[in-house]
Amino acid sequence: MAKNKFHDGSGPSQRQLRVGELIRRTLAEVLARGDIHDPDLNRMSITVGEVRTSPDLKIATAYVLPLGGKGQEDVVKLLARNKGELRRIIGKKAGLKFTPDLRFQLDQTFDQMDETRRMLSQDAVRRDLES
Repeated sequence: MAKNKFHDGSGPSQRQLRVGELIRRTLAEVLARGDIHDPDLNRMSITVGEVRTSPDLKIATAYVLPLGGKGQEDVVKLLARNKGELRRIIGKKAGLKFTPDLRFQLDQTFDQMDETRRMLSQDAVRRDLES
């Protein structure tokens, strides 16, 4: 496979970003509407923060978090248990020629933002930023 001369490999390609966002929007819509035949999963409100795809678009990793942060241990297990049905629905709704294998991980960005805010509010850090 020829390398794209405009993409140096330092980050995701435009195609990866486009497919990832399409999967993210479709997955969020499917979960919000309760299109899955799993009552345990349908009872949860799940935020899909980001979907990253592998360079060959065969694997899509969805970063998810239950609304309010409760049930974090269960959300990844429930999604993994239903990934076949989710993959089928996403493929049909998104109109993708090939639907990537879905993987799920907890979205840590909210925790990282809280930690950054905490660090920036410390007196020593604030003093360094002001000088």
